[in-house]
Amino acid sequence: MTRTYLITGSASGIGAATADLLAAQGHRVIGVDVHDADIVADLTTHEGRAALVEHARDLSGGTIDAVIANAGLATESTATVAVNYFGALATLEGLRPLLSGSSAPRAVATASMASLFPVDDELVDACLAHDEPAALHRAKELLDAGQGGLIYGSTKRALVRWIRRNAATPEWAGAGIPLNGVAPGVIETAMTAQYTETEEARKAILEMVPMPLNGIAEASSVAHLLAYLTSVENTHLCGQVVFIDGGSDVAIRGDSTW
Repeated sequence: MTRTYLITGSASGIGAATADLLAAQGHRVIGVDVHDADIVADLTTHEGRAALVEHARDLSGGTIDAVIANAGLATESTATVAVNYFGALATLEGLRPLLSGSSAPRAVATASMASLFPVDDELVDACLAHDEPAALHRAKELLDAGQGGLIYGSTKRALVRWIRRNAATPEWAGAGIPLNGVAPGVIETAMTAQYTETEEARKAILEMVPMPLNGIAEASSVAHLLAYLTSVENTHLCGQVVFIDGGSDVAIRGDSTW
């Protein structure tokens, strides 16, 4: 069965690997990124988010089978908040009406094992309140205070909490749409190049993010998981955040499931 997938962040890393995998399986992929994509859109802006939905409707003919909200930034900046949380939600919520025409609609977002790290509660709360101006303001305060390192994990913590809060609602599960997330560990991509370029850098990042099973992963590993989560076969996974992290979740949290 040929399906139509929309993937944000499709020009590189996990998004590109997933697009290649799905295309090789015979599916149609609509890629979204700030360059080299079927839809060029800046998800830090309201205009870019609106353009994504409009162009997706036109290119798909009004029906999409699966949405993979994968676009993300890992910089210490307000843009990371805009893309990782508000851009992801705009993608999922904005395209949900297009999923209604599919016989097997699916949706998944790319989070991160960094959601387990210490976060800024004020930033997380502002995101979950859907107050983008307040969230951007708080991120700026963190940057000014030299605490920009809290921004990335905070956006991912907010995203996984949003998934958990919404997956079982009438709008998602009630409409037959499995909504889930993935939480990769360190993946060898352009985004993580500074952490993987040298043996010294790799050793340092693995001390922070222990990955006892096979170490740093290739983007293709996450691509296969995303392909399953958005496949026809995934009928009952609901609101799950699947850690594909070489064991860092287990190493950090032990036998705690929460």
